[in-house]
Amino acid sequence: MRNLKLIIRYDGTDFFGWQTQPGKRTVQETIEKAITEITRDARPRLNCSGRTDSGVHAVGQVANVYTASKLPCEVLLKAINAKLPDDVCVRELVEASQSFCANKDAVRKMYRYVIQDGRIQDPFMRKYAWFVRQSLNVEAMSRAGQCLVGRHDFRCFETEWPNRLTSVRTITHLAVNRFGEFIWIDVEADGFLYNMVRAIAGSLVQVGRGFWPETQIADVLHALDRRLAGPTAPSEGLFLMRVTYP
Repeated sequence: MRNLKLIIRYDGTDFFGWQTQPGKRTVQETIEKAITEITRDARPRLNCSGRTDSGVHAVGQVANVYTASKLPCEVLLKAINAKLPDDVCVRELVEASQSFCANKDAVRKMYRYVIQDGRIQDPFMRKYAWFVRQSLNVEAMSRAGQCLVGRHDFRCFETEWPNRLTSVRTITHLAVNRFGEFIWIDVEADGFLYNMVRAIAGSLVQVGRGFWPETQIADVLHALDRRLAGPTAPSEGLFLMRVTYP
């Protein structure tokens, strides 16, 4: 059996997340079906770097799959993409070591949360950005977010805690930047809790609106209480940008 590494891009709008669910259209099931049609493998199982929720997008999701197919990688890549719908594609497909695991071997992931602020929503971006009908103070948001960089207990920024041993994570990079009418919140960490980036984005927007002082983000972090954090930002603004391996 060969172990293949895939880099996948998808528009999450019409998917019920990554993980296969009975009666639901998911990214995992869609790609596995295409692989089956090409390789004739009975039950190919895609293992991804981390599951994304309904409506969340990916620019650089990574997965691996074992296959008995002897087709060259370039042939498999072209054939699989020919079977996929327009809202998902495999960008790269390469041989990996037998021991490679897209989930367990990942050392960092980077998510981007996109916000559009102002008076008028761009209709072309409604599925790819959170529209906030107010001009946000990006400089204040950036300063407020720096207290999150480092190793902390982030339980105040998770909405559920299934199957996790600890809520301690290390954020290695957090940046808030404006590009015209759009704001990017980039967060890179060694791992993420459930809805962690969306909760951070919702909290930073409270600062950007002037509802909170900049110091309140640190207060929320140290309080370890989800009820004190901001709202969970909607899923359409979230993108998994890249996954880093050793």
